[in-house]
Amino acid sequence: MIPVTEFRQFSEQQPAFRVLKPWWDVFTDYLSVAMLMIGVFGCTLQVMQDKIICLPKRVQPAQNHSSLSNVSQAVISTTPLPPPKPSPTNPATVEMKGLKTDLDLQQYSFINQMCYERALHWYAKYFPYLVLIHTLVFMLCSNFWFKFPGSSSKIEHFISILGKCFDSPWTTRALSEVSGEDSEEKDNRKNNMNRSSTIQSGPEGNLVKSQSLKSIPEKFVVDKSAAGALDKKEGEQAKALFEKVKKFRLHVEEGDILYAMYVRQTVLKVIKFLIIIAYNSALVSKVQFTVDCNVDIQDMTGYKNFSCNHTMAHLFSKLSFCYLCFVSIYGLTCLYTLYWLFYRSLREYSFEYVRQETGIDDIPDVKNDFAFMLHMIDQYDPLYSKRFAVFLSEVSENKLKQLNLNNEWTPDKLRQKLQTNAHNRLELPLIMLSGLPDTVFEITELQSLKLEIIKNVMIPATIAQLDNLQELCLHQCSVKIHSAALSFLKENLKVLSVKFDDMRELPPWMYGLRNLEELYLVGSLSHDISKNVTLESLRDLKSLKILSIKSNVSKIPQAVVDVSSHLQKMCVHNDGTKLVMLNNLKKMTNLTELELVHCDLERIPHAVFSLLSLQELDLKENNLKSIEEIVSFQHLRKLTVLKLWYNSIAYIPEHIKKLTSLERLCFSHNKVEVLPSHLFLCNKIRYLDLSYNDIRFIPPEIGVLQSLQYFSITCNKVESLPDELYFCKKLKTLKIGKNSLSVLSPKIGNLLFLSYLDIKGNHFEVLPPELGDCRALKRAGLVVEDALFETLPSDVREQMKAD
Repeated sequence: MIPVTEFRQFSEQQPAFRVLKPWWDVFTDYLSVAMLMIGVFGCTLQVMQDKIICLPKRVQPAQNHSSLSNVSQAVISTTPLPPPKPSPTNPATVEMKGLKTDLDLQQYSFINQMCYERALHWYAKYFPYLVLIHTLVFMLCSNFWFKFPGSSSKIEHFISILGKCFDSPWTTRALSEVSGEDSEEKDNRKNNMNRSSTIQSGPEGNLVKSQSLKSIPEKFVVDKSAAGALDKKEGEQAKALFEKVKKFRLHVEEGDILYAMYVRQTVLKVIKFLIIIAYNSALVSKVQFTVDCNVDIQDMTGYKNFSCNHTMAHLFSKLSFCYLCFVSIYGLTCLYTLYWLFYRSLREYSFEYVRQETGIDDIPDVKNDFAFMLHMIDQYDPLYSKRFAVFLSEVSENKLKQLNLNNEWTPDKLRQKLQTNAHNRLELPLIMLSGLPDTVFEITELQSLKLEIIKNVMIPATIAQLDNLQELCLHQCSVKIHSAALSFLKENLKVLSVKFDDMRELPPWMYGLRNLEELYLVGSLSHDISKNVTLESLRDLKSLKILSIKSNVSKIPQAVVDVSSHLQKMCVHNDGTKLVMLNNLKKMTNLTELELVHCDLERIPHAVFSLLSLQELDLKENNLKSIEEIVSFQHLRKLTVLKLWYNSIAYIPEHIKKLTSLERLCFSHNKVEVLPSHLFLCNKIRYLDLSYNDIRFIPPEIGVLQSLQYFSITCNKVESLPDELYFCKKLKTLKIGKNSLSVLSPKIGNLLFLSYLDIKGNHFEVLPPELGDCRALKRAGLVVEDALFETLPSDVREQMKAD
């Protein structure tokens, strides 16, 4: 006897797979169990009881008296005798006698076996075995897709992820926060058998029942704060789930093996159902209670014709009709399954109802095996798909990243990163984060926020808490902004710096910052001159005073003209691209500072000479070789700073003497060999940088520069310094290193305000003790070889080392 429990191996092994069993699969499983019981019961009867009982048939007496005597005797012996009459001696005793066969027990067994094999119809003999085999085939067909290696791995992975997504605390929080729900059932993870229970709440706290999820009862209301609680560990687990879902989706959407196998096994069950119904209906009448048996065994038994009784015929007949009923119901269910499989496409799945109910609009539709499994899940419980959809949404993933970010970057940790920037503002630099922590907006003392290489930054309305915020730096960041946050920035933001790789990354809202005073744009654009920078109009930037563009433009953008009336400083850093059209500069009549850096200029642009308000001009890293046009600077009465460094200028024209208003002049990193004496007629110069040239001689007229505070001739070929240099008694910084000087004049002691002296890299043998008269000069401000420093008197050395 084989117990029924042994056949469980033909059905599913993992209870978790039940979520992929729709109602018809569950129903057919129960039908299979019922049919299996019929088969097992029939087989048990076949084994435990006699199959058939046979008796010889009575033969008429022979008419030929010449027959064999033994045959005659056999016939006579089978003739019934009249019952004995009661005798006077024993009137109550009557002996009952049947027909005599003279057969022993072994002969009867032999006859029964022969008639069972020869006379009984095969259907009556093997009916229970057929039922058992057919049922096992049905069970195998129903669960084969759970066992096949190509499909079982996908199913197991899907079930594993599905369970984790369903139980994840992030699912509850996401559905609550994004869709405005109050909460879902708080203890749904504790009751795996009743996972279809959840609650949604409308914005006003009223319970709202989902139209698509009608099976969700309205039972529990969970406090939103409790539902929203998510610790760091749970956040990391949810983050890992998002990655698993992404990889699983890419893998499963590639094929449709699950759908194909399920269709095939359903078709196979329908075909088998039709075959079973066809031959069983025709053969069920062959199960008869009485069977005539004619076998040629007369030599062994003396009989040829027998009448047999099939002992289980009546029961088998009833079981066969019952089995046919079960198979019919089973087949009709399979036909319904085929209808469900083909009346609409199951290779596509739309989350439209989830998008409508939750408000998560970016949940993507899926296809192929992924879609088919979700359709199957919906037949079990639609709540699974809804909670699983949370992990397909980028909005949900971004919210999770935001939560993890807030847990990682607490206000105290952020305050440790505060520093003072070049504009003397308290700045918070954040680099290469997954987003912008909400905790940033709790640091109310923040004045400058610097975001670098952060994708998908969303500036919320809470930025209004930063009352002191004046500066915002966005370096390679894609930024979106809340309308309330934009209103705040329009009123408070003074400085905006944007570094971008493409013009499309420029935030469109920057053109409306009406109180913005400084705008810095850094980005790489096309080198094709015909493709120029096209900025939107800057006319709304009414307060803009400083505009810096570091790019590769071929001309000044037309949008800059919109702010020309109030623009005070213009900077163009062109990364070596030739700037050929500068006519727009003429319209910037109020410009006080102009920087044209690395613009491949060969001449000083004539448009510059029209800027009568210009005070500072920087032409760094160009290709200037001649500056004869410098004479035109005499019209710029306010020009005080002229920087012509990092060029190829070979000489300084005498016309420079006409720039009497100059206070800072920088000719470093050029090819100047001779200093004209007329240079020193610009007697207002306070800063003169002639380093990294080929100068051999310093004219004595340098003594005219009584306002000189900074003088550098580092890395030249000067062999001696004129004594007149030491008449510049306001000199604070003197750089004469890396020259060919051999003697340092004792008159250096006249420079009482000297605080920095660089003499390293010359040919000095000793230092004059008069250096001690330079009271402001300390050891930290004296750049010299240690051995040369030791040549000073000890008291001078001690004086310089003293604080």
